[in-house]
Amino acid sequence: MRLRITILLGVVALASVVGLASSPPKSVSPSAPVLRSSEDADAMRLEGERRFRANCGRCHAAPHKFPPRMMATIMRHMRVRATITDEDMRLVLYYMTQ
Repeated sequence: MRLRITILLGVVALASVVGLASSPPKSVSPSAPVLRSSEDADAMRLEGERRFRANCGRCHAAPHKFPPRMMATIMRHMRVRATITDEDMRLVLYYMTQ
């Protein structure tokens, strides 16, 4: 089991490095949320945490914080494996990068 986790983390890390090297820098993503107040930010973070626990928490403990670009790459890969929606991915990504 540990070997599988180690291999998976290595593959995700390698994919993120390759993705970072090949993608042009982005200033703001078009789907980035526009926050009107700190209450909106808190609500999004709480909803992201709830969706992380529902979708990701079945298999993963919350990892340490990663840089936003690396976390976005990891989320894209896990989105395919876990078949989560774009909205779930966006909220979990917000939670994981705050």
